[in-house]
Amino acid sequence: MPILIPILQGLRLFDQLSVEKLAQIAKHMTERRVERREVVIKRGEIGAGLGFLIEGRLQAVNFTLDGKEVGTDFIENGDFFGELSVIDGRPAPEYVIAVAPSRVAVLDRERARELMFSTPAGAEAVATRLAERMRRAASHRAMLALPSSFQRVCAQLALMAQQRDGFVVIAMPPTHQEIAIMVNTSRETVTRTLQFLQTMKVVARDGNDLRVSQPDILQQAADGKVAPTK
Repeated sequence: MPILIPILQGLRLFDQLSVEKLAQIAKHMTERRVERREVVIKRGEIGAGLGFLIEGRLQAVNFTLDGKEVGTDFIENGDFFGELSVIDGRPAPEYVIAVAPSRVAVLDRERARELMFSTPAGAEAVATRLAERMRRAASHRAMLALPSSFQRVCAQLALMAQQRDGFVVIAMPPTHQEIAIMVNTSRETVTRTLQFLQTMKVVARDGNDLRVSQPDILQQAADGKVAPTK
């Protein structure tokens, strides 16, 4: 079933297009539902096209030489993914895996390139997305260089925190395992770290979110200035 125009209007790259243009594109896109841990794009895949996340959450992951899974980025609602292969025509550099039941749509490479580069607004959206990824990648590399797993978990939480309605929150936080993949540690270490932060009243559950009550202490923990006693 083709994707409805109101859905397309909520996705990056489509939000400034006319209804007529959206109607043309909608004919070439269909929705796909994926379950948790299902692979959306395989590393090395050619011609996967440009993906759009309508609902859910995806994670870009890769593997070390010894086969260890390492997360590189999260893809949130309304965002697009797979743009690197669309731009240069080379195989996908990483896996994209659903970390929650998700709805995705895909546009083939040729139409995606036209969408991305035929207007200044499209080119700006792509450049902005690439800049965001590069900044997150730089922060991720710096985080992985931290000496302790505790610091890396705290740093990842600090990176995900955002202001909302006067509070600092981590909206719909990833699972402990997903965080562990991002920071190259074990799920048990993430669990222990979060238990410590909750005991210190640095973070607390708030429905589906994680409220950061003391963001300064969370940053100090990431900097190694606060740590559990051994």
